[in-house]
Amino acid sequence: MAFPTTRLRRLRKTAGIRNMVRETSLSVHDLIMPIFVTHGTNVMEPITSMPDVYHFSLDNLNDEVDRIAALGIPAIILFGVPDHKDATGSSAYDHNGIVQQATRQVKARHPELVVIADTCLCQFTDHGHCGVVHVHEVNGHQIGEVDNDASLAYLTQAAVAQAEAGADIIAPSNMMDGFVHAIRAGLDEAGYQDVPIMSYSVKYASAFYGPFRDAAHSTPQFGDRKAYQMDPANVREALREAEADVVEGADMLMVKPALAYMDVLRLLKDQFDLPLVAYNVSGEYSMVKAAAAQGWINEKEIVSEMLLGMKRAGADLIITYFAKDMAEWLQKP
Repeated sequence: MAFPTTRLRRLRKTAGIRNMVRETSLSVHDLIMPIFVTHGTNVMEPITSMPDVYHFSLDNLNDEVDRIAALGIPAIILFGVPDHKDATGSSAYDHNGIVQQATRQVKARHPELVVIADTCLCQFTDHGHCGVVHVHEVNGHQIGEVDNDASLAYLTQAAVAQAEAGADIIAPSNMMDGFVHAIRAGLDEAGYQDVPIMSYSVKYASAFYGPFRDAAHSTPQFGDRKAYQMDPANVREALREAEADVVEGADMLMVKPALAYMDVLRLLKDQFDLPLVAYNVSGEYSMVKAAAAQGWINEKEIVSEMLLGMKRAGADLIITYFAKDMAEWLQKP
């Protein structure tokens, strides 16, 4: 029936009614907080392009993790910034690597906190790519290309080392073909059949990663990552990427970035029944922080609407640098 019999504003009249009929909600249990860990002592180094985000050495990590746990945030994802880089990213799969050390420390202090280990080589390689590089000559010029199949062995070693250290979830972000299959097989062979894989299934070659690359010191030394990360123009390809990961044994799927790819989130939610993760990435974070610092926007309202939109689009979980702020806002609406 039409107006005046139907008046849609009736269910918007009061806060109480709006709360009763709200279709989508955001909870602290939806949030995952990223942490950058590094070597050294007494390091709490601000990341200039990401206000209120820091590099933490292990001796300063406990205070950060204590705060996260106290806010009720259920999970963190660890990114390592090593003191040694080489061609194969050996610090990534070193059993005493920085991510492995941080994992053991966090699990000893907060066993209930879910530790997710980002599994990639880009922070650990001297060339900054997500896999090992094969150099060959073309017309007298040295050309470096990421060797997909050779990279899988190193990524699998990294995943096993992270699981041995106590990581609850392995989150491979490298976008090599076959990475889920290789890591699943490696984990199973090492006795970690129960460790789930949160796959960066649909990771675009995005301009929104700039601040993260500053934070992780992972900018490629040559070329770019467009040959293995997805073209932002493509959406049907996202289904092929996600389907491959499902077949290979992924337990969760991810879309990265989130804000410009809400349609992709919805597509994967409608097509697959695995838990879906949205990564609210560094560029999205820094844009909001910059505008809020100028007084142009209300940060709390913008962040709340943005994260709620990701949930509405289909995300079950959200990795976000706003996790601590959002947890506090949820406690004090």
